[in-house]
Amino acid sequence: MAVPLPTAETRWRCTLCGNLTRFDVTRRSKVVEYVHLDLAGEPSVEEREVVSETIESVRCRWCNAVDQIELVDRPGASA
Repeated sequence: MAVPLPTAETRWRCTLCGNLTRFDVTRRSKVVEYVHLDLAGEPSVEEREVVSETIESVRCRWCNAVDQIELVDRPGASA
C-alpha cells in the first residue's frame, strides 16, 4: 500500500488511535552519492542526490497499527 507524503498543508494521523507525532517509516530510496576516501581509506559522503524515494509502510508507534495512516490538515494551514 502506498502511503502519501505529508505536505506543507497536511500531516499524518493514525486512524486507529489518533497519533499525530510518532511513526516508524520504511522507505525505499535510490540515491547517487559522491564518496570521498581520505588517504587512510575512510569514506565520507560529500554529496547525495535522491533519484527516487517511496514510502513502503508507516507504523504507528503508539498502537502498532500498520498502514492505518491518513492525511489531515495541519493547524493553521491556509486552505
